[in-house]
Amino acid sequence: MDNAYAKSVSEVLEAFGVDPIKGLTDSQVVEHAKIFGQNVLPQEGSTPLWKLILKQFDDLLVKILIAAAVVSFLLALINGETGLTAFLESSVIFMILAANAAVGVITETNAEKALEELRAYQADVATVLRNGCFSILPATELVPGDIVEVGVGCKVPADMRMVEMLSNQLRVDQAILTGESCSVAKDLESTSATNVVYQDKTNILFSGTVVVAGRARAVVIGVGSNTAMGSIRDAMLRTEDEATPLKKKLDEFGTFLAKVIAGICVLVWVVNIGHFRDPSHGGFLRGAIHYFKIAVALAVAAIPEGLPAVVTTCLALGTKRMARLNAIVRSLPSVETLGCTTVICSDKTGTLTTNMMSVLKVCVVQSVHRSSITDEYSVSGTTFAPDGLIYDASGMQLEFPAQFPCLLHIAMCSALCNESTLQYNPDKKTYEKIGESTEVALRVLVEKVGLPGFDSMPSALNMLSKHERASYCNRYWEHQFKKISVLEFSRDRKMMSVLCSRKQQEIMFSKGAPESIISRCSHILCNDDGSSVPLTTDIRNELESRFQSFAGKDTLRCLALALKRMPMGLQTLCHEDETNLTFIGLVGMLDPPREEVRSAMLSCISAGIRVIVVTGDNKSTAESLCRQIGAFEHLDDFTGYSYTASEFEELAPLQRTTALQRMVLFTRVEPSHKKMLVEALQNQNEVVAMTGDGVNDAPALKKADIGIAMGSGTAVAKSASDMVLADDNFASIVAAVAEGRAIYNNTKQFIRYMISSNIGEVVCIFVAAVLGMPDTLIPVQLLWVNLVTDGLPATAIGFNKPDSNVMTTKPRKVNEAVVSGWLFFRYLVIGAYVGLATIAGFVWWFVYSDNGPKLPYNELVNFDSCSTRQTTYPCSIFDDRHPSTVSMTVLVVVEMFNALNNLSENQSLLVIRPWSNLWLVGSIFLTMLLHILILYVEPLSVLFSVTPLSWAEWRIVLYLSFPVIIIDEVLKFLSRNPQGGRFRLRLRRHDLLPKKEVRDK
Repeated sequence: MDNAYAKSVSEVLEAFGVDPIKGLTDSQVVEHAKIFGQNVLPQEGSTPLWKLILKQFDDLLVKILIAAAVVSFLLALINGETGLTAFLESSVIFMILAANAAVGVITETNAEKALEELRAYQADVATVLRNGCFSILPATELVPGDIVEVGVGCKVPADMRMVEMLSNQLRVDQAILTGESCSVAKDLESTSATNVVYQDKTNILFSGTVVVAGRARAVVIGVGSNTAMGSIRDAMLRTEDEATPLKKKLDEFGTFLAKVIAGICVLVWVVNIGHFRDPSHGGFLRGAIHYFKIAVALAVAAIPEGLPAVVTTCLALGTKRMARLNAIVRSLPSVETLGCTTVICSDKTGTLTTNMMSVLKVCVVQSVHRSSITDEYSVSGTTFAPDGLIYDASGMQLEFPAQFPCLLHIAMCSALCNESTLQYNPDKKTYEKIGESTEVALRVLVEKVGLPGFDSMPSALNMLSKHERASYCNRYWEHQFKKISVLEFSRDRKMMSVLCSRKQQEIMFSKGAPESIISRCSHILCNDDGSSVPLTTDIRNELESRFQSFAGKDTLRCLALALKRMPMGLQTLCHEDETNLTFIGLVGMLDPPREEVRSAMLSCISAGIRVIVVTGDNKSTAESLCRQIGAFEHLDDFTGYSYTASEFEELAPLQRTTALQRMVLFTRVEPSHKKMLVEALQNQNEVVAMTGDGVNDAPALKKADIGIAMGSGTAVAKSASDMVLADDNFASIVAAVAEGRAIYNNTKQFIRYMISSNIGEVVCIFVAAVLGMPDTLIPVQLLWVNLVTDGLPATAIGFNKPDSNVMTTKPRKVNEAVVSGWLFFRYLVIGAYVGLATIAGFVWWFVYSDNGPKLPYNELVNFDSCSTRQTTYPCSIFDDRHPSTVSMTVLVVVEMFNALNNLSENQSLLVIRPWSNLWLVGSIFLTMLLHILILYVEPLSVLFSVTPLSWAEWRIVLYLSFPVIIIDEVLKFLSRNPQGGRFRLRLRRHDLLPKKEVRDK
């Protein structure tokens, strides 16, 4: 029943054909079960493991690698090769792909847990009226039309419409659904409001929420998927995970690279068709296979196999650094997504605020004989910890607050007229509440006021253990006074009273809404001498003015406190006793902003990140908070910046677009609004981070580019998120953004490093094939270079120190290429040099080396016809392992120098010295050690077809490798001085064509 909130109790009961006295009959239960189904959230079929595994290989680069591995394997079989070396290349490729697939499967399996954990919020049992009798049944057996009784501590088993109130009030904590910071009062009245949200449905009890006060009966109107919790599940199912900006760029790059590789491979094969019949190959088919192997080697060289592993490693290292900032990353790619976040949609309660209601101000009547009748005190402390000081209006600290009569009686009333509990949790090392937040705030105020008559009171309290300190002063007053009778809070009176006895005196303490308490007062307690004087019209007006100031300008939640001496021997209270009260004081409380939030908000502004505060609370309370934390900096009028969900929905499409670009505050929202906000911002090309802690936040967390759950939040929210804040603190998000930007910058550096290295390998193989030289490098050598000698320095580049201006620049654009424009040209130049240097080492050994054959260059490029000609050298010289060893070593060493170039994109090595990143220096030493190992240790040298080098050969390796530093230094200089130094790549049309006069002649 969708509109039960708008119908009267009798209309709802009639719609289900249920008698409120007897409940449903057995036949009705069976009939309703057939129509509406079971009260369970249907289990969504999980993706089969084999589908998840296949999905990991749905990538063009991966498919090319698989093809290369298969071809390599088949060619080895065709050629009759045996042993480990024959199948090494294909085996290594398959192992790399298997490792990457395993990481992907684990990540996707975790994402499906969020739906399962949603079930934890369903109640296990329910007290149900059927056939005229109440019985406790499994909640899964409930059907629409069942009459259910709920009381304090009950988890609501289904969506239900209130039909009968069994106590003065019923209050429900529905924060997991709406995000409201306080419990909500429920009633029986229908609502006629339009565009209603969950907060407006005050006669509906929602599945999964918890009753915190009172007792009532309600009729079930929705079960299973047809509940508020069910709609959240459906929204999560409809939400598809978005690829992160870096993944999109890497995918685009992969597709581009795949096309280039395919083109070059075909080109190399086609260019060498004329050589297929060369006698050295032993026939046309074997010649075609030989050049096909070269094309496969080219594919292996062009694909940076180590890139996924290095990206994963770098992001994993970033997560460790983020964990120290209290940001626990669940999804590795989200680390870099933080770096390009443009909008943070932050929950108010618990993230920007402490979610611990605290008394901020106290107003008392000082004296009727002074020009200023009332006096105001401010209270420090923003948590439930009993640590805080009280200051007078001039800002002076009160050394002994309990010596002031009004503050003393406020402490008494707050301790006695209170049903909550404050306790210390040693495991979490925090103070926790049981009961209403407003009542716990009063308990904390009692501890801050202290006790009278002890000069050493403040220091004496600090000597107690935290467990004893939590409620020491409250317990003192509870021992001093004996509670006799309680008059519970009711919606019509808006107050509660408690009758207490002490030393043969009966006193009634009352607390409630200021307008209710003040109207029942006839006297006031004066703070200067403790006397009680009549409440005059002037004093009443002054108190009401202070109340309006607290509630209006400061948007504080206000409570007034009063007392009354009662006749001796009185045992019960009635409503008529709540008259002729003596006013004690007025307290104003709020869920205070976290101390560090304001500076974090300013950091966001300087970093070009917009913050939108999203909350289920009312507009005025949220606007006051935004003013305090700096979200409304330099704004006097909030029009166009602050919207309720209903106001936003009423806007025309064009107005919505404009509103989204200016919005700072979004209030009175429910789950669908949060998801809608994320989608609307993403449609404007914003990268959105969304915070949340409740079950209601899960769909929006899943939809956002990066979902951030609170450490104290629900398991559902955490499972749907990419990152969890251990300390629930907005400032931790900002610190994580800075870390994310630094990680992205480093990721960009090592991607460029690996790409430039791969360009060098492609140039080497392509040029060698075109010139008709023997194989300079074989596939297994290329794999070693790509995985080990490239991988270690690339990972170490991830430890580069962040730039000092990382949080003063605007977020990078989502469509910004990892390598583009001038930078791409730079890396083409570097890559070309790497490739040519590698070939130069190969040619040097054959033509100039004292240990080599000193062949004429012409003989080298015509090696394939060696067997058909008379030569002064044996043809077996072309199978010697020395030249490819020199080439491979040049490739390794030149890339080590190139790794040093990547300490910074544009800064010279003279400014950022190599030892600024000791991890990189260490990785270069380790890489060289591993390379020397495969050169000089016998089994490895055979495996990789290499051989030990002489000192003369090492010297030429260094001569060919070091110039890469000089070339990149020149390119960096041109990058730093674009106006003066960088040459123009663009040629103008009038430079290409002769002038008109010349053409006419």
